Amino acid sequence: MKQCSNGIPDRVENAQADIATIFHWSLDALDKLTISELMHWREQARIRSGAEDE
Repeated sequence: MKQCSNGIPDRVENAQADIATIFHWSLDALDKLTISELMHWREQARIRSGAEDE
């Protein structure tokens, strides 16, 4: 996933897709998350998926 220098994905849709793929959360639920929460759960999804750091 392409990220800005601050570690935030260039698009929130990419983080939402990562979370939805691993945790099966709806877009409606993901839309309610703050950016901070979104990044936290994206990291949890990355860990759960077994993906290496990018």
